[in-house]
Amino acid sequence: MVAADLVEFRDAVADELERFAARRRAELADVGTDLAPFLDSAVAFVAGGKRLRPLFCRAGWLVAGGDPDDPALVTAAASLEWLQGSALVHDDLMDGSDTRRGHPSVHRDFEARHRAVEGSVGDAARFGQATAVLLGDLMLSWADEQLRSSGLPRVPEALRYLDLCRSEVVAGQYLDVLAQTRATVTVEEAMTIVRFKAASYTVERPLHIGAALAGADDALVAGLSAVAVPLGQAFQLRDDVLGVFGDPAATGKPAGDDLREGKRTVLVARALELGSDDDRELLTRLLGTREGVAPLTDLMTRTGALAAVERDIARLEDEVDEAIDALGPAARDVLAPLALSATRRSS
Repeated sequence: MVAADLVEFRDAVADELERFAARRRAELADVGTDLAPFLDSAVAFVAGGKRLRPLFCRAGWLVAGGDPDDPALVTAAASLEWLQGSALVHDDLMDGSDTRRGHPSVHRDFEARHRAVEGSVGDAARFGQATAVLLGDLMLSWADEQLRSSGLPRVPEALRYLDLCRSEVVAGQYLDVLAQTRATVTVEEAMTIVRFKAASYTVERPLHIGAALAGADDALVAGLSAVAVPLGQAFQLRDDVLGVFGDPAATGKPAGDDLREGKRTVLVARALELGSDDDRELLTRLLGTREGVAPLTDLMTRTGALAAVERDIARLEDEVDEAIDALGPAARDVLAPLALSATRRSS
């Protein structure tokens, strides 16, 4: 899979999302013009991005022998962008994030719209929050609807993996919310959250959905999992690093946002594991505060937590390489470029 293929497929996914949204907009026209900003926000939210989930869906399809030129696969793979959009809108709301990709998060955007309309009544923040819940729900529904609309004969088999994906990401998200109520988190606990909140719906299930659409057997699905689990974990660990040390111009988030939001990431768990008693006290006291960003960023480096997570990523990358090799040369041509783009990135 060469770079030109990736760009061409991303563009095809973008076009298909716009066509799907236009059809839904036409179906909802009778609801009234007040709905337009709400629908516009859904479309805007999935504009751009890396399209990793559709790309992994296509990779599963290709590894399982699917036709690389079948346009129906674009429709099916694009559906996963609505799933991603739903998860991010809800995630921003739960985390209280102000921005996403350099723009106001959905709940902040609609809060501001409420304030800008003269004569609006009610609480602007609650309006923004309610709108974000509803928009996330809409996009989750659209994920299922667009996959079904592809017309591919094995959609029922693929839906089994989409159902698992949705359940797993909710379970992982709950574990993440629960972790925020605890003073400390172990590396094992943080990795469990990574496994279900991120690795499953970013890599594993998209691969499975694509492979199922192409008629993959259980052995191939298991082989794809052997690639996907460490790759998805490495992807999220890179996200954790970027959440503290990333360039805001590239990530679209303020530097140290994960620390400000109090996320119990693997990076935080490594710092708790490797730091002194004083370090642990400082981390527990300042995590989730604005004033804690600078000292805790320093602590992540000083304790060796950042270096430890980088070693974790390198180890997981080695596991991914071995698993890809086990699938054969054709699978390597498809999966290796995606593996690199998932773990060696700046945004």
